[in-house]
Amino acid sequence: MSLAPWQQQRLDTALAAWRAGRLGHAQLLCGPEQLGKRAVADSLAARLLCDAPKDEPPCGRCRGCALREAGTHPDFRIITFEENANTGKLRTELVIDQVRALSGSMQMTAQRGGAQVVLIDPADALNTSAANALLKTLEEPADNRFLLLVSAAPQRLPATIRSRCQRIEFSVPEREVALGWLASQGHPAPRASEALDAAQGHPGLADAWLRAGHLALRETTLKEWAGVARGIASPLGIAQLWMAEPALAGLRLRFVADAAVALARGIAGAPAVAGLTPPADVDKLAAWFDQLNRLRLQLSAPLKHELALAGLLAEWRGLMATTETRR
Repeated sequence: MSLAPWQQQRLDTALAAWRAGRLGHAQLLCGPEQLGKRAVADSLAARLLCDAPKDEPPCGRCRGCALREAGTHPDFRIITFEENANTGKLRTELVIDQVRALSGSMQMTAQRGGAQVVLIDPADALNTSAANALLKTLEEPADNRFLLLVSAAPQRLPATIRSRCQRIEFSVPEREVALGWLASQGHPAPRASEALDAAQGHPGLADAWLRAGHLALRETTLKEWAGVARGIASPLGIAQLWMAEPALAGLRLRFVADAAVALARGIAGAPAVAGLTPPADVDKLAAWFDQLNRLRLQLSAPLKHELALAGLLAEWRGLMATTETRR
């Protein structure tokens, strides 16, 4: 599979360690969402399970590659969200039964005589019992057994698990690298630059927003947010409008949260986007930002989010009114 430059760099480093016999029993691939951690984990698993010589890329033709691509490789397991048998819905956590099955298979000889690989994504979704069960496996490393843990929130993993993993860190690449990759994805330079600015340099987000047409949504959202600040839009009306589309509500709040941070820091271009003057009371803005982020985290719960958001937008109007008074 084709990887972005920053992804290929992480993969090459891991493979160099593997060829030198220095790749640890457990790898923690961590960093912001949508930077390609899972893609690198999949590529690493492909190379570990391929029958080709170590100094070659995965061939895609051998029995190992064919079984992995078909999802039937006996020495490769993926642990992710599974359906709850009682509700018919996907679970929101990884449970102990999934890890117990993993522990049992990792104690057995590889059926194909090569590596055994387990990919856990997202690893931070392990509940307490599952994490404790995984710890036992991590404490008993075996040759040619590899655990690949993928996480955008590694701080949620117990320190006892993190300490037993080698880390493959992902971070936002340099701007020119990101722009070059966005161009390779077919995005025109002006729009790519605009999207990258909106995504605070994150190429994965910029690509996703461009493909979904979300830059227009961002522009509309920030105009409505500014309208609340100026008193020309109703906090309750805007809250109801934003929450009327649950699938986009979290994205709208993200746009606002990012703009609030940019406004507080005086980042070039940020005030112009929202058409607002940076608030005089930065401490109050920080507290407002924290409340907004808490609301973002609660969106999946069956609560009356419209009223909570309306209250926050009313506070935002008051904060900006105070700023205008002081000018």
